[in-house]
Amino acid sequence: MTIAQVCQKLEVSEQTFHRWRNEYGGMKANDAKRLKELKLENRRLKKAVANLTLDKQILEEAAKGNW
Repeated sequence: MTIAQVCQKLEVSEQTFHRWRNEYGGMKANDAKRLKELKLENRRLKKAVANLTLDKQILEEAAKGNW
């Protein structure tokens, strides 16, 4: 099969195929799965840091009495 045929069968563009190949090209399936898990964990941790930062700012403002 050609790349175009594979992309058509997967219903993705050739640009997406090449982007995936650049990102995951040399990885084995379990490596790609681990990368996906790490990305999800990183997203969760970034959200937690953002929430804690906001809480800290609110507490600092309340401690100053500027509300």
